[in-house]
Amino acid sequence: MTSTSARPSQNVMRPEKDRFLARENPFEEMMSRFDDAAQRLGLEPNLYRILRTPEKQIIVACPVMRDNGEVEVYTGYRVIYNTSRGPAKGGIRFDMNVTLDEVKALAAWMTWKCAVVNLPFGGAKGGVICDPASMSNTEIERLTRRYTTGIIETLGPDSDVPAPDVNTNERVMAWVMDTYSMHKRHTVTAVVTGKPVAMGGSLGRREATGRGCMFVTREALKKLGRSAQGTRVAVQGFGNVGSIAAELMAKQGMTIVAVSDKSGGIYNPKGLDLAEVLAHVKANKVLQGYKGAEAITNEELLTLDCDVLVPAALENVITEENAPHIKARIICEGANGPTTAEADKILNDKGIFVIPDILANAGGVTVSYFEWVQDRGGYFWDEETVNQRLERIMVNSFDEVTAMAEKHKVDNRIGAYMLSIDRVAAVHRLRGMYA
Repeated sequence: MTSTSARPSQNVMRPEKDRFLARENPFEEMMSRFDDAAQRLGLEPNLYRILRTPEKQIIVACPVMRDNGEVEVYTGYRVIYNTSRGPAKGGIRFDMNVTLDEVKALAAWMTWKCAVVNLPFGGAKGGVICDPASMSNTEIERLTRRYTTGIIETLGPDSDVPAPDVNTNERVMAWVMDTYSMHKRHTVTAVVTGKPVAMGGSLGRREATGRGCMFVTREALKKLGRSAQGTRVAVQGFGNVGSIAAELMAKQGMTIVAVSDKSGGIYNPKGLDLAEVLAHVKANKVLQGYKGAEAITNEELLTLDCDVLVPAALENVITEENAPHIKARIICEGANGPTTAEADKILNDKGIFVIPDILANAGGVTVSYFEWVQDRGGYFWDEETVNQRLERIMVNSFDEVTAMAEKHKVDNRIGAYMLSIDRVAAVHRLRGMYA
């Protein structure tokens, strides 16, 4: 195992000539927004250097015996970005596209996300370069346990608390918890969130991110003087976040006109029958082949004539190329980093109301916080209590972000970054620097 701490940048603010790096580097893409917010806040140069640097970057080799007897060595990462406000919090993803820069960017996003909804957590993220689709359940379990052992020194309810992410789920979290507990010689439920309810998981956790998207979209409609009834919504990404957001928005009276997944999309301007669509996906695993709507591409979905667009799939799908053609009045970012910095400028000029990712999809980490609190206290809440407390936090955070944006005459994304950076910086000022 190797552990490194990146050195602070020698420049107080990132020079303009480095902006081209953002498109190729997800960390630089995220930091282009951080730089803008930090400058507007007048962040002190020393604090800027601290907040732009991850606390710890861990790289581990994970040898795993495959079912055929061959050993394959996988590479895993865990980045602890900032823990000034509390234990690091962030998911673990299993994917062939995992890179250290991606994990670093996601860890930074988690830092700002936790701060924007005022949770007592810092930010982290983890990932392993692998193809789970080509692995058996026993191989995935072996990989999970080996990876957990590799990063175990950083894990703990008071230090680093993982959760599910891309291609991981509550079963994987159960293996992480069990591995950690075996090493500690007693059961430690609070070391991970997103666990099965029977093992100390929280009711309402699976729906939390999509539910949070619904809450902030509802608040955006109110702010713009629009009714939820009949509002036309297009959702890119029909996984856990997108499908639940679509269901809950429909229950608010919104009309879901389009959804898509990796196989493509479907569109019906009069509204989709979500029960039929969900049944089709349950039976066929993908949207492809659904006969009750017009087939469209993921790219076409983004520019449909609709009121609300929910990009809930991949990073960097809204770009300077397609942003001029987006017709939605509101964009609710269910995914992390779906909009590039160049596209932000275009959307802002068009007057599109963007609910940024670090606010829009913070419902998941908020209920993860609830799970952590319940595990620590050994007292568990009913689902109604979970959902009521989630709604209160999401609505309050929406109001705080929009108030910050209006006060400083910036878009909502920069307003969210200013709010979160200010909160993290305030704690650093209070704590001082250990040297």
